[in-house]
Amino acid sequence: MSNTTQTVTVQDMLTAGIHFGHKPSKKHPKMDRFVFGVRQGINIIDLERSKEQLDTILPTIEEMAAMGKTILFLGTKRQAQAIVKAAAERIGMPYITERWLGGLLTNYGHVGNLMKKLTQLKSERDQGLWQDRYTKKEQLMFEREIEDLTKVVGGVEQMIKLPDAVFVVDCKKEKTAIKEANRMHIPVIAMVDTNVNPEKVTYPIPGNDDGVKSITYIVEQVAAAVERGKARIPLNQAVVTNQS
Repeated sequence: MSNTTQTVTVQDMLTAGIHFGHKPSKKHPKMDRFVFGVRQGINIIDLERSKEQLDTILPTIEEMAAMGKTILFLGTKRQAQAIVKAAAERIGMPYITERWLGGLLTNYGHVGNLMKKLTQLKSERDQGLWQDRYTKKEQLMFEREIEDLTKVVGGVEQMIKLPDAVFVVDCKKEKTAIKEANRMHIPVIAMVDTNVNPEKVTYPIPGNDDGVKSITYIVEQVAAAVERGKARIPLNQAVVTNQS
């Protein structure tokens, strides 16, 4: 994804299937303002409203990135994992794709210790410090511990402080994370399907959070906004930001 301005169009969102919601029986009443109607037994999201939201939210994300702020990418549902991980790694943002670790935002000190432990174990292994200190069985146990910790905190290992915002793919699945973010007054940017309350997040993006194409489109739009913002950071400031 380039750093040039990327236009959001209703046609592209239509092609990505962003308009597909859930059955009317599952619709949250506070999503009414984002729903166009019902077609073939499912709610249809109003893509004009989705475009309006993106046209407002993407510049906000760009400004966050330009100020050197950190946005935590969160997508643990199967369809989103690879998409979120690839985008976050490309733009240098922390991410979680395996499972949300309760207390990551509200008890950051404890989780931070897990991150430090992962970094320490990897450093000791890479320096060959295990060879003379531990048996092969003990070394194998450490390798397994690294694997387990990587699944839980690998994507946030370098996140040295609380994020400035959280980007969420599925509000329903990530409700614990959203509660923690709200409690800590951390802004939440999120895809909101027709079955969730959009008022639980700071920046709602109405859209299908189940389809791979839909998820990809929104994640890439958010990632591109981050890239544009980062491109505006002066080189000397970027170095300071990365070290802070």
